[in-house]
Amino acid sequence: MTLKIKRAYDLPDAFDGARILVDRLWPRGLSKEQAHIDFWAKELSPSDDLRRWYAHDPKKWPEFNRRYFAELDANRPGVAELLSFLENGPATLIFSSKELHLNNAVALKTYLEKLK
Repeated sequence: MTLKIKRAYDLPDAFDGARILVDRLWPRGLSKEQAHIDFWAKELSPSDDLRRWYAHDPKKWPEFNRRYFAELDANRPGVAELLSFLENGPATLIFSSKELHLNNAVALKTYLEKLK
């Protein structure tokens, strides 16, 4: 599984493979044509409660991961659907946060790589 991460506002390129939006909300100011999203994994994004609790506080990152992974564990059908989609070739997890290193796409990539 070749999996990359990219911000929604960065231009798509030929190396992205399938572009999978992993946010619960559509990125502000970005049209569907601009985004070039192949699959929206909305149900695999962190819950609203978890997102609000985390609020991109770096001190909460380890606990965010623990709670988010628990949510993913509870959503086996959604995870299985995404894993099946990823079998088709390289893919890029697309996120909209300004935080480039401590966001749900990074956490989801870590989770998925542990499953493989």
